[in-house]
Amino acid sequence: MTTTGVPVREPAWSLSRSAIGLWITHGVIGAVLDAVLSVLFLVLVPASAGGPVPVLRWVVPIAATVHAVVAIFVQPWLRYRVHRWEVTAEAVYTLTGWFTRTWTLVPISRIQTVDVTRGVLQQLFGLSTVAVLTASSQGTVQIPHLDADVARRVADDLAHRAEQIRDQAT
Repeated sequence: MTTTGVPVREPAWSLSRSAIGLWITHGVIGAVLDAVLSVLFLVLVPASAGGPVPVLRWVVPIAATVHAVVAIFVQPWLRYRVHRWEVTAEAVYTLTGWFTRTWTLVPISRIQTVDVTRGVLQQLFGLSTVAVLTASSQGTVQIPHLDADVARRVADDLAHRAEQIRDQAT
């Protein structure tokens, strides 16, 4: 148990499966930008007749290709397996990251505001992010890439519960 009386445990729910498509799209956009930069690099860096430059010339395109493969085919699936969330009567739990994992617990009593945002790509995939703002120095805790209707219900529920707790405290 933590000092707030909220149990420490893993969140129960996965993000929307549409998040995988969103992350793949992010990876494709990044890969296209990497490809353009790689082509510019190959065009602008002259191929010399000797020395290490010809070998080094191909490091950038190879690195861009490896990055594209990871960003499109590996990262979305790993992130989907790791990212989790849950809202209980006591707290909001999140687990994020794929290299560095961040586990966050926000007691309902600490919630100040709840926002729902939808980026351009999120709108294409029918997703939203719930942002829970607290008074702590950590700032906003986000539950990213929920189905839009789920995000709306979660935000309404959290705002209602936080208001009830504030009313009970006065």
